[in-house]
Amino acid sequence: MKRNVDLNEITDGRFYGLNDLVRADCRDCVGCSKCCREMVDTIILDPLDSFRLTRALSCSFDELLSRKEIELNVVDGIILPNLKPQEDDRRCPFLNDTGRCSIHAARPGFCRMFPLGRYYSDRSFSYILQTRECPKVRSKIRVSKWIDTPELQRNQKFVGDWHYYLEDLSVRLDKSAQETQRQVQLFLLHSFYRTAYSAAEEAQFYEEFEERLNRARSLLV
Repeated sequence: MKRNVDLNEITDGRFYGLNDLVRADCRDCVGCSKCCREMVDTIILDPLDSFRLTRALSCSFDELLSRKEIELNVVDGIILPNLKPQEDDRRCPFLNDTGRCSIHAARPGFCRMFPLGRYYSDRSFSYILQTRECPKVRSKIRVSKWIDTPELQRNQKFVGDWHYYLEDLSVRLDKSAQETQRQVQLFLLHSFYRTAYSAAEEAQFYEEFEERLNRARSLLV
């Protein structure tokens, strides 16, 4: 999701790599679930998030939609899924009654890195610390440890590949006829979300994702 903001107003002005220390550690968020109640519909799900959720919950992507745990919205001209706030109090559908995440091991990538964000530039990206998004007093932690992601190097490649594929696709769709846009949107959802991944582990997911991405890129050309 593109944000037209001044980085100096929302960050500490620094860019972070995986080995850098950053003041992001919330000490397990004890006594706080503010971000799980106010930012839910901004949590856009990528294919890895979908893979993790469907595997952890033993359900399909369409079941997540029908159970109203996720929804589809247009993001930068492309239809993508996001977590769906509960209708009564707008909280995350996976926040339990004690204010804790019920899918913590399978939580989306955005949740893993918060209050960090990503800054994309020159077909790569860095991490930024969002200084206004979280009320907790935080201590320093290494970025790689904070985002708590297995297969980290493969994950970073996946993040960049997916972001820039969507960015390129958005430019192409903006110049396409409406019927072409509709067909491409349906293809995207079917190929990367609705079609279940056969992988049993995340390492295998990346292999399968790359196969699907290469096919999608060839069709885009």
